[in-house]
Amino acid sequence: MATITRTALDEGFRAGIDVRVSLRVDAGSGDSPFDGGWFPRSNDLAVELPELIAELDRRGVRVERFTYALDAWLPVPRKLAVLGRTVRTGGFRSMDPLVVCLTWDGGTRRADLLVVPPGTDVLTGARALRLATRRGLPRSPQMVLAAARSTPLPQVPEFRRRRAV
Repeated sequence: MATITRTALDEGFRAGIDVRVSLRVDAGSGDSPFDGGWFPRSNDLAVELPELIAELDRRGVRVERFTYALDAWLPVPRKLAVLGRTVRTGGFRSMDPLVVCLTWDGGTRRADLLVVPPGTDVLTGARALRLATRRGLPRSPQMVLAAARSTPLPQVPEFRRRRAV
């Protein structure tokens, strides 16, 4: 069984700095289809996942297990050592490629994160991260991303025309 060990001193590991992730305060409560969003820079979990776990750890979420869609990501070992602890990973063909799942607190808390595809433009990605923390979202990640891509038409106020005298 292969294990990847990354520390804050490893080249390229930002220790949670500049990780594009949003997380609801009540993540894991099961009240919403998504508990937040994640906007990785690539589909290489060996690079992206340690940084996500470090950022979530900084926010008080000590991820123990991470599951993902096999077809959406490059292969990753079943165990990752991050910040001196082991995080188990699992890939499934049945998962939606736009969702990842985290568990913590001995498996009693679970959060589903909307995945913003790495090639998405930054403005749409930022909108999607913000939307993913709202209540009342549709269960479809595709619909949330479509809402993030849509931009409202500018509202132009109507002014009364004055007649020249």
